[in-house]
Amino acid sequence: MLIRMIITFGLGLAAAHAAPLTVRVGYFPNVTHAQGVIGSQTSRQKEGWFETRLGADVSIQWLPFNAGPSAIEGIFAGSVDLTYVGPNPALNGYIRSEGEEVRIIAGAAEGGAALVVAGKSDISRPADFRGRRVGTPQLGNTQDVAARSWLRAQGFKVTLTGGDVSVLPAANPDLLQLFTQGRIDAVWTVEPWVSRLEQEAGARVFLEQNDAITTVLVASVRFLSRHPAVAERFQRAHVELTAWINSHPDEAMELARAGLTAEIRREVAPALIASAWKRLRFTSEVNPARFAALVADARNVGLLRRSIPLERLFPRDS
Repeated sequence: MLIRMIITFGLGLAAAHAAPLTVRVGYFPNVTHAQGVIGSQTSRQKEGWFETRLGADVSIQWLPFNAGPSAIEGIFAGSVDLTYVGPNPALNGYIRSEGEEVRIIAGAAEGGAALVVAGKSDISRPADFRGRRVGTPQLGNTQDVAARSWLRAQGFKVTLTGGDVSVLPAANPDLLQLFTQGRIDAVWTVEPWVSRLEQEAGARVFLEQNDAITTVLVASVRFLSRHPAVAERFQRAHVELTAWINSHPDEAMELARAGLTAEIRREVAPALIASAWKRLRFTSEVNPARFAALVADARNVGLLRRSIPLERLFPRDS
């Protein structure tokens, strides 16, 4: 009887050990998160880019988010293992958790951010922004910090409630409507909303951030410690996908368009994807020094009260 119990217990352990692992990956249904959009679309087509490289014992659950803070909260709650996210939410999560919860394991996209004004606007130089209203996607997000930092660098006083220039955070769809109605004078946002503002509201680009860090790949410390081999394979697959995107732009754009169309349940025009794509640079590289500058900007504009050393934010093998 004892032997039978031992055998049964052993078989149970073996079965538990062999149980497939589900990796929960966050992303935004946005062209700046192309690796996540393409990954989820190939999963939808039963040809998963990541699944084929992670092994038969690993599956992926794709989790769409609308904002970076929500994705980071998912990491804190243990419901997200990896996520594509903007650099500022990643930094905020790292600092908020005292460096215990968040790691950046790869870059994903740069560029694609811009400050736009109305096509017939009389704004032609930085000084013309005095007394104007500038919309940004979300308080404390990457473009919001960039806008406040740039305006301060032009000599304007900018506060959370006013100043020489009013910065008004709102969701991107609301910014498009407010801009169309003339209720805001400018928008600092990211693709594909820059292109939508151009194509649908007659905006013109006043300033373009060609080198802005737009998207990074973040992992939870819990996932890295429990499944280091899987995390490494996912990172390698991400690097391979990024290289493929750069070498197959037409195929990548079509996959991204199909993925976005499926996710938002509305046909996305090829012209919109093409316009946004030309402003983006997809890269898996990470430069830690540039993140220190982002922290300094966030602190200077009053959106980050403190900082901690960033050394642990970047695993050595990333």
